[in-house]
Amino acid sequence: MCDQDHFDDDRQQFEARGLVTRRQFGVMLGAGVAMALPAVVGAVDVTEAEVTITTPDGSADAYFVHPVAGTAPGVLIWPDIFGLRPAFRQMGKRLAESGYAVLVVNPFYRVQKAPTAPQGSATPIAEMRPLAGALNETTHMTDARAFIGWLDAQRSVATNRKIGTQGYCMGGPMAFRTAAAVPGRVGAVASFHGGGLVTTAPTSPHLQAAKTQAQFLVAIAANDDARAPEEKTVLRDTFTAAGRPAEIEVYAGAHGWCPPDSAVYSEPLAEKAWSRLLDLYGRALA
Repeated sequence: MCDQDHFDDDRQQFEARGLVTRRQFGVMLGAGVAMALPAVVGAVDVTEAEVTITTPDGSADAYFVHPVAGTAPGVLIWPDIFGLRPAFRQMGKRLAESGYAVLVVNPFYRVQKAPTAPQGSATPIAEMRPLAGALNETTHMTDARAFIGWLDAQRSVATNRKIGTQGYCMGGPMAFRTAAAVPGRVGAVASFHGGGLVTTAPTSPHLQAAKTQAQFLVAIAANDDARAPEEKTVLRDTFTAAGRPAEIEVYAGAHGWCPPDSAVYSEPLAEKAWSRLLDLYGRALA
């Protein structure tokens, strides 16, 4: 499914290296508590709300946050396997304070409203696999069209500017497929420690994404790269052949380094990824 399957192994490795202790792991993650993210310089005032979005398969719960004044480019965020939770609301709000209208969705709405991980990102992966396993290419594409359509119906979203989308872990393929689902609307795609971007199927996310009009940022975890070192080359060659601008880089962090409630969260690397994301959106959504 994705390299979150190795999350417990990664946590143990970080404990052994002294980068996180089991006590820290429990205190930081047990209640889904996220560490504070750095403040946004020149942050704009934002308004936030829990929203419900009608899709062909039901009603999806989500978090929507946007600048109080004017319109802003829309951004769709796909969380990791632990779903919509305080850490991703925090990440979404920070992006909105940077000038974007941000929708963070619960990808598991067909089964359960958020929170879907009872212990936040400390929830055992085995408990999350059934939820993640119920999603597929069809649900990715169907949901993407519904969520992008919802964003475009909001007065706070600038319909004359492209939309961005970003995904984490299993959300990486969802972000890729969002661009494929609405190719004329999505201008920027970012994947952070995304799993399953490259498969042997003709509908592999990387092949679908290469046919879009988007620009790409692909940040790969070091341990994911060690397990599949050829994927970065496949991605680079595919996007180059398609003429799609793409920044593809292996980061020194372990899978899951971006969300601030992760056991392997790395603020320096997360901030590097954040700066590259803002650069991408600044160029592609202008």
